[in-house]
Amino acid sequence: MSEDTTDPAALEERAVALERRLAEIEATTNARLVRAELKAEAVRAGMVDLDGLKLVDTAGVTLNAQGEVEGAAGLMRELRRAKPWLFGGASSSSSASAPPAQPPRPKRATEMSFEEWQAARAEMLRRR
Repeated sequence: MSEDTTDPAALEERAVALERRLAEIEATTNARLVRAELKAEAVRAGMVDLDGLKLVDTAGVTLNAQGEVEGAAGLMRELRRAKPWLFGGASSSSSASAPPAQPPRPKRATEMSFEEWQAARAEMLRRR
C-alpha cells in the first residue's frame, strides 16, 4: 500500500470513509430485510402478484432492535382494504371451487376390453 499509516489526518479520513461505507451497507441490508419480510407477509396474506409490493409505502414499516420488522401485518391489512384485486379471493363469476386432486388409478380388468386385458396381462407377466 502506498498510504502513509503514520499520518493521523489520513487515518482519520480513512476512518470517516469506512464509517460512511458501513452506514450505507447497513441501510441497504435493512432495506433488503424489510422487503423480504414484506414479501413473506404478503404471501401469508394471500397476495396473488408480489409486484403489488412496489405500490406500497414502506414508511410505516420499521426494523426493531431485535432485527424484527414491525408494522408489516398492519400494512398488509391496509393494502388488502385499499387494493383488494392484489389478493386472491372469491370470484364474482363463480362460487364453485376446484375439485380436489385425485391420484390416477389403474384401470380395472372388468373395465377393459378383451384386447386391453390381454395386453395388460402380458405386460404384467413380462415384469415378473
